This record gives sequence, structure tokens and C-alpha cells, in this order.
Amino acid sequence: MSSFTHSVYLDSEKCKGCINCIKRCPTGAIRVRGGKAHIIKEFCIDCGECVRVCPHHAKKTRYDSLDTMKEYKYKVALPAPSFYAQFNNVTDTGIILKALIKLGFDAVFEVAAAAEMVSEMSRKYIADHPEGKPYISTACPSIIRLIRVRFPELIDRMLPIITPADLAAQLAAAEAMEKTGLKREEIGIFFLSPCPAKVTSVADPLGIEKSEIDRVLAIKKVYTALLPHMKHDDAGDNEYKRAGRIGVSWGITGGEVGGLLIDNYIAADGIENVIRVLEDLEDSKISGVDFIELNSCTGGCVGGVLQVENPYVAKTKLKLLRKYMPIAGSHLDGKVPENSFWTKEVEFIPVFRLGATPKESMEIMQKIDELAEALPGLDCGSCGAPSCRALAEDIIRGVANERDCIHLLKRYLHKISSDLNSL
Repeated sequence: MSSFTHSVYLDSEKCKGCINCIKRCPTGAIRVRGGKAHIIKEFCIDCGECVRVCPHHAKKTRYDSLDTMKEYKYKVALPAPSFYAQFNNVTDTGIILKALIKLGFDAVFEVAAAAEMVSEMSRKYIADHPEGKPYISTACPSIIRLIRVRFPELIDRMLPIITPADLAAQLAAAEAMEKTGLKREEIGIFFLSPCPAKVTSVADPLGIEKSEIDRVLAIKKVYTALLPHMKHDDAGDNEYKRAGRIGVSWGITGGEVGGLLIDNYIAADGIENVIRVLEDLEDSKISGVDFIELNSCTGGCVGGVLQVENPYVAKTKLKLLRKYMPIAGSHLDGKVPENSFWTKEVEFIPVFRLGATPKESMEIMQKIDELAEALPGLDCGSCGAPSCRALAEDIIRGVANERDCIHLLKRYLHKISSDLNSL
């Protein structure tokens, strides 16, 4: 059983008990009880939607500080492809890469470069294993976590290849050790993350035993520190530029499938749209496609909550930036890097199961149906649950009662008042 490590958490002092988060959470992982929100850790997939919609900034994300760079003798930055889309008037990634060196990093390894290698591996794997089509992208950690708790029949369809960030970390660490002669623990691999799900995937990885990433920095924090170091004179080729159009495109929806060079695919973004696609796939309503790219954030990784730019503006910037890039800057050259595939099975975790056995679950489900019928069906959220059915489940689980529903409470109070008046 997973420890359910999470990077999203609640700052209870800032929480006002509003219901914006409970209505937005795709897995119903949030309840408001006693005037404060509570995150049910077993249900949470760290998609960051609650962070996005909280008007009081009570939902926070854990990530490392830039000060942790002092802990290592040699530091390597791994910028995500979406990182390039955060800056204005940048027409060359070399400007950003050089600025990272000026900020204090000793080297840079583009995640976009590793993404191009993952694209090559994915093309070959799909061609060699046609029986598994359609394959589901595993680049977005929120999607993997969603599937393992809600769509057990789709686990075998997930592409068992590590993420570009993890591949970049492996290659960067090996390169740094060879170049410097330092021990692995003296080298810090820093991933610049666009979202909390990727922060969680480093602390609690799925599909692999351990990530080679040592620290995760929020793009929004690096962005502010990097601005003074950016100079247009740094444009042009340098030793850190390894990626082309295919790798950089991974930062937006459709970028991953673009690297597969196929036409029969689905690319969906936004967690509600993703769930709809997964439900249709589970119900065998989808056929004739080889690959399904899913991003929990609207627009792809450019929509992550740890970034600064509007995702639609960022998408446009990334398209302009890649316009004059080569098709690809990194290739496998016939050799697949070691540890490029999953080494650990992703197992279904039945967090939504109501009973210990199917029979018990059916009996509980019947009780929930009966209780839900008695509720008003308004899904107003005033009870602290996202829907009347969710409240019914909470009541059956013993963590809520019928009078949490304000409408039933009013009826109850009116009945007491009427009874008292009749005395």
C-alpha cells in the first residue's frame, strides 16, 4: 500500500471554509468540516486544481528552496520544456540556459532533450507491442495516480517508459560524475517543475524504485531569480542546447504525440476532459487509435500551477520559440539508455471501494442510493461535500450525518418548531 505522499497541502490559517476547492477537485478528495477544508490523502492525485481555484491561497505546494543548491559541490539544472514559455521576448533557448549557469548551476541538461529520446523509445515500443494499443501516456504523474485509484482496467495500457525528467536526471548524473570525478551524493540534480504532481513523483515515484532527481524547484521561484541574468547576447549555440522542436513541444498539448509521428491518436487536456476519455476507453468506446496523450492541466504542462505565465499565452510563446529550431537535437543513436523502462508494477489501490468484498460493496451502494434519494439533490456544497451523493457516502462511512445538509437541517428545525407550537 502506498504511503500517499503528497506535495499539495492546506494552510488552515488562510482557509475560510469556502467550497471552491471541493467543487473543483476531480476525485472528490476535499471536504469542508468545522469551517476548514480537509484533504483526503487517499483520494488526492496532486493535480493542483485546488491550488488554482482557491481565492484565499490556502492550498499550497511543497517544493525545495534555491538555498538547497549550497548542499552540493556540483549542481545540474533540468529545465522542463514549459519553462521556456515563461519569458517575454525570448527567441532562443540559449539565453535561458546561460542564465541558469549565471544563477549558480554548473551545468544544464534539457528535459526536452530527454523527451526526444523518450519519443524514439515510445515509437519503437508501440511498434513492437501492437497488442497493447491504445497506449496511454505516462508523462503526467497525476494521470498515473488517477488511473491506479479509479481505472484499474486501464493500468496495463499505460506506456511503461520513464518520464523525460527522470531520464534527463539519469543521463545528467552519469555525465556529471564522469566529467567531475565527484561521488553521486556530491552532485545535485535539480528539476525545475511546472506542477505539484511532478514534485510528488520525485518523492513517491510510480513505476520505478527511486528517482535520480535530488531536488525539485518551482518554476515560479526560479523565474524571479533568473530574470536579472538573462541577456540577449547569450543567444546562439552553446554546449547546453541539446533539444529541437520535438522535445520543446512536449510542454504543450499534442507535443508528445507529435514526437511519435503518427496520425491515429487522441490528445486531451484538462482533468475533466481526461476523465471523460478514460471513462470512454474503459467502456470500450474508443478504437482505432495507437496512443492517447493525457495532460491534467489545460494546455499541457504550460498550464501547471507552479508557473507564472497564462497558459494560453505560454502556448503561443512556445510555438514561436520552436519555429526555427531543428526537428530534433538529441537521438538514441541505436542505443537505449539503461533503466529507461519501468522496473516496478503500478498496482490498483481501491481507495474508493466501499466494502471488503463485492457483495458488501453492493449492499453499501444500495444504502447510499437510498440515502442519496432522500437528500435534495442540489449538489450545493453547503454540507462540505462536493455533491449530495458524496455526502451520502460520507454518512455511510461514519464521517458525516444527515443534518450536515442545510436543507434537511431546516426541515428538522421547522418540525421541532411545529411540534413545540402544537404543545
